[in-house]
Amino acid sequence: MNRIFHARILFAHCLFLLLLTFLLLFAFWKQLGLIAFAVMLLMVLVVERLIHTTYTFTPEGTLLLYYGRFARPKTLRIEDIHTVERASSMRVGRFALVHCVLLTFRQGGCVALIPRQEEEFIEYLWRRMERTRVC
Repeated sequence: MNRIFHARILFAHCLFLLLLTFLLLFAFWKQLGLIAFAVMLLMVLVVERLIHTTYTFTPEGTLLLYYGRFARPKTLRIEDIHTVERASSMRVGRFALVHCVLLTFRQGGCVALIPRQEEEFIEYLWRRMERTRVC
């Protein structure tokens, strides 16, 4: 059975949507139809990506990264994951702007994920990694 984790929406995403909203209103105010259309299209793409981003664990031992209808999903094999760690962006005291889960691979490369239930995601991933290494 598939286990699905949804992505968290960050404060920066909300600020970006607010900026696009103001830009759209300004384009309508100044009667710039082509710019308004382009900004509206960009807003639809951003909102669709924010709402539909999911991380799915499949029974076949893969992690499917789905970034919405307009992006190609990425498939990662759980056995290729080398380390799983929490990472954060710039810290101000004990606070960080962005917390994420950083996956590094044996062949090199890494992926940063921002699941809603970060603790549960890491625990589930560790269990799946142990299960694939034992088998």
